[in-house]
Amino acid sequence: MTTPLTLAGPTLADVEAARIVVSRVSEVTPMETSRYLSDVLSAPVHLKCENLQRTGSYKIRGAYNRMSHLTDDEKARGVVAASAGNHAQGVAFAARELGIAATIFMPIGVALPKLQATRSYGAEVVLRGHTVDEPLRAAQEFAERTGAVYIPPFDHADVIAGQGTLGLEMLDQVPDLETVIVPIGGGGLISGVASVLKRRAAALGREIRVIGVQASNAAPYPISLAAGEPTEITITPTIADGIAVSKPGALNFAIIRDAVDEVVTVDDDDIAKAMLVLLERAKLVVEPAGAVGVAAILTGAVRATGQTVVVLSGGNIDPLIMERVISHGLAASERYLKLRIPLPDRPGQLARTSEIIADQNANVVEVLHTRHGTGLAISQVELELHIETRGPEHADQVLAALRDSGYDPRVDF
Repeated sequence: MTTPLTLAGPTLADVEAARIVVSRVSEVTPMETSRYLSDVLSAPVHLKCENLQRTGSYKIRGAYNRMSHLTDDEKARGVVAASAGNHAQGVAFAARELGIAATIFMPIGVALPKLQATRSYGAEVVLRGHTVDEPLRAAQEFAERTGAVYIPPFDHADVIAGQGTLGLEMLDQVPDLETVIVPIGGGGLISGVASVLKRRAAALGREIRVIGVQASNAAPYPISLAAGEPTEITITPTIADGIAVSKPGALNFAIIRDAVDEVVTVDDDDIAKAMLVLLERAKLVVEPAGAVGVAAILTGAVRATGQTVVVLSGGNIDPLIMERVISHGLAASERYLKLRIPLPDRPGQLARTSEIIADQNANVVEVLHTRHGTGLAISQVELELHIETRGPEHADQVLAALRDSGYDPRVDF
């Protein structure tokens, strides 16, 4: 008889019970197969599309499960939360469904679509500060002052059990899965998923690998795991704001330490490329935090081990940010080049360089012609060109053609 796996946090029975509760509001999101990523990984890759979940992310699972366990007295006092987006929407939606008054503290610079969505679910939104830490302190002070129940984003057994329902769905959809790749912020999602998968695997006498992925500019878990305890770090700017958490949750850390096989990191360029791949190859809009698992595959940070499921944890992204990320992803993939070319200050040079680029079937989208570039001689001008290419090889062809014609192009990005 197989010995049951002992882990901190909610039991498998807790997650099974949470599944019944969460099913009242959540969707069973699609599991899509990606041929492109399967070729990259040399193993079958499936995408668990929580970006298509109600409210646009998995957060509704944990928020609704936690709030469903409140007593009548607690519900009457209302709930409060702090978030820059997905948790705010999950709490606001759950509160509306359960008839609970909700106050959400959000940073002043929060993306307009996230702000509007949170308000549209009926929550009172209070804008406070410019980072997530300031709304978090304000929410906790509000809870102490008013008696409202604080709903944490990840460090609570009910929240973890709610997120763990995603693990049950994945096993239903890909019963023979061998590897799961999950984004990590504070650790609510991966602690719930890993807890379910490891317990189920142990009961069946098989192995399932669970790999976490963090943004390199906001990665407290590798440091914390090495230290043996939750350790706070200083976050530097990252496009993956949805997982930009400076310190692991205590309960989440205990589960991840025992149930997660590996935690890797990816940088913002990798994340932007992954978002572009998902948009082009899978026709899926995924926010930066939700794309880190795909980024880990594209960079080779994870190795192939059988049927692999990647969690796309959310799809809430401001269209203005999406535009910038796509441009960044194109540049990181060498499909968008910014060149600076010193030219002799005489007629015909602009036409000549344009002809060379056109002969290579590259497209010029922006031109700046100036006599005031740094380091230019009096007899020189500088041509700045923004060019669309078909990828690294095509970009190299364009640069080689310019150099063969006697020019010295310098690539800014």
